[in-house]
Amino acid sequence: MILWWANILFGFKKKNKIGENIQGLFDENALSETALNNLMLGVFMLDKSGSIILSNFAGNQMIGYESKETKNKNYTNFIKITDAKGVLIESSINPIARNLIEGGKITTDKYFLSSRNNVLRPIGLVINEILDQAQKSKGTIVVLRDLTREKFLDQQRSDFISTASHEMRTPVAAIEGYLALALNEKMANIDEKARYYLEKAHASAERLGKLFQDLLNSAKAEDGRLQNNPEVIDIAEFLESLTSNMKFMAEKKGLNFEFLINASKDTSKEHYLVNVDKDRLGEIINNLYENAVKYTESGQITIGLTGNPKVVQLRVQDTGDGIPAEAIPHLFEKFYRADNSSTREIGGTGLGLYLAKEIVKLYDGRIWVESEIGKGSTFYINLPRINRS
Repeated sequence: MILWWANILFGFKKKNKIGENIQGLFDENALSETALNNLMLGVFMLDKSGSIILSNFAGNQMIGYESKETKNKNYTNFIKITDAKGVLIESSINPIARNLIEGGKITTDKYFLSSRNNVLRPIGLVINEILDQAQKSKGTIVVLRDLTREKFLDQQRSDFISTASHEMRTPVAAIEGYLALALNEKMANIDEKARYYLEKAHASAERLGKLFQDLLNSAKAEDGRLQNNPEVIDIAEFLESLTSNMKFMAEKKGLNFEFLINASKDTSKEHYLVNVDKDRLGEIINNLYENAVKYTESGQITIGLTGNPKVVQLRVQDTGDGIPAEAIPHLFEKFYRADNSSTREIGGTGLGLYLAKEIVKLYDGRIWVESEIGKGSTFYINLPRINRS
């Protein structure tokens, strides 16, 4: 019985339709109060006015009140949703309040719950409108999951990665430096065979250094320590300067390169203002560009810029092999690399696109890819546009 309840309430984890499963959940004839109270999830049922009709043991433990204290009383006095500092979330963005007004389903894990004794804990929230057979709203079900242990383990993992990456970067940088000196003809005389091995070792040291740097940046991105100093810039001017130094990588491989503004090579353009950290944005564009060059054997690389009054859109387009359709939904996940002949031959950390996604999120932007096997790939970045008054 407990497993049955868990399957229903964890439906959002298994992509079930929790709204459909939950409709008959609170029929008095079918309800097993014992099963409900044995769940590790906090469960609250609210009527359309926001009064608590039903709650289980786990939910009462989380908020610090008993059922007899909360029954038929408004949820705002007991289910206190806050930010990380314990400040109550305004009703306009409170997910429970929004669901009572708008209906539908809301899933989030970015809020905290403050208990009766002011104990603050991170929570996962699934809030779903309850409909009767005529599809009329009867209220809302709120499911709370305590994320304290998960967040603690995530922080430990992040701290370990951060510390290990930082400590390992120093000796790797030293190895890379000594190998560079050995390859310098003014510093050492070596035969061609030795040079070949040293060049291989130097390239491997560079990749290892990049891996540690990416690991360090990913750990910082997860816990909010990634250095970020946004300023308002004209992204057209920024891209023009950036691409003037990038085109040689494509040309060296025999690829054509274009920088287009509004589908034109004319650089006498309108201003596209955005609020970003130039260094961080440059890292993203360089990463996308380098990937485009690495995975394109012939054809062209294009960096484009366009926009409307609300959005500025960048794109990095190639004529490479393309990305398998099944890989696209996972492409921005940490350590993920599409499994094809190109990726097996070309090294990489699997962190570049993950970091790109995390950085773009800092600026309330969006990054995605469109690709087709044999027809290349196009990565898009949308950023909020700032209009001059």
